[in-house]
Amino acid sequence: MPRRPRELVEGAVYHVYNRCARGAEPFAKRKAAERFVETLERARDRDGLTILAWCLMSNHYHVAVRTGAVPLSRTMGFVQARFGQDYNRRTGAAGPLWQGRFKARLVRDERYLMQLVAYVHLNPVAAGAASDPARYELCGHGELIGTQPARLVDVDGTLALFDSSRGGARRAYLNLVKGSRTAVWVGEGPGRLPWWPREKDAPIAVAPAAPRTDPLGRSGGRERPRLDAAAFVERACAMLGVTPGHLDSAEKNRELSAIRYLVGGLAIERWRIRAGELALVLGRRPEAISRWAAQAGERRQADEAFRTRYEELDAALCGAHSRRG
Repeated sequence: MPRRPRELVEGAVYHVYNRCARGAEPFAKRKAAERFVETLERARDRDGLTILAWCLMSNHYHVAVRTGAVPLSRTMGFVQARFGQDYNRRTGAAGPLWQGRFKARLVRDERYLMQLVAYVHLNPVAAGAASDPARYELCGHGELIGTQPARLVDVDGTLALFDSSRGGARRAYLNLVKGSRTAVWVGEGPGRLPWWPREKDAPIAVAPAAPRTDPLGRSGGRERPRLDAAAFVERACAMLGVTPGHLDSAEKNRELSAIRYLVGGLAIERWRIRAGELALVLGRRPEAISRWAAQAGERRQADEAFRTRYEELDAALCGAHSRRG
């Protein structure tokens, strides 16, 4: 029986974490750690993820993220799968690299969010891998204080949590890091942290019509109703001026390919429709639909015109729902 998908709120902040299985310590080697960072960087740019803090230890990672329109499960699933496959290929290992799917906890309180940034960057200190996070390169601390070039972290977005000016924010952040070194929660495992409820890794239930805001009260994004695959295809095709039959046809041309990528990408990335469900409606194989979504992700990065069409179609679909309501 397939696992129930986790409902992750668009525009909210999460503490994301996972550990390697079978005693693997891939991040103990700098080249492997660099490949993970590159994979995360690519996924961030492709999916509109905002990274507030990150750290790689020898056998696990921590990331504090604000989600975009693309579900976090798709982004982190891509990161773990891509890195795991590459690691196994390079080392000759077999089997899953990770201890299951990633763990994620919603951070609802601004105070906890600030502590989370400090916790992530103090991980190497708590583990005895460094005396100061500034001496540990595999984390975002240096990016925040300006001693390392910004690579993964949204520096201004994270510093804005601490103060309205960059200098004041850095001082406040450093004071928090310094004052937190002896805090009990710094050395705790993720399951015992204040922002991690004492429950088993259960889905975060969010009503589709609920206001979507992050812990600072900012709007989280568009509301998307739960449409079945047939209704989604019908609405999207009508807006694109084609019929569902066009998507199922053997015809091949540049414009029709773009339309297939738009429909497949939006359905899977933002409207929570599975490839198998879409495949049944269109008479295609699920693998083909997954390829459409993958192509959509690549083209959103490389093609400004396609990205504009993608966002406009998403907005139109959301707008149509609002007018119906």
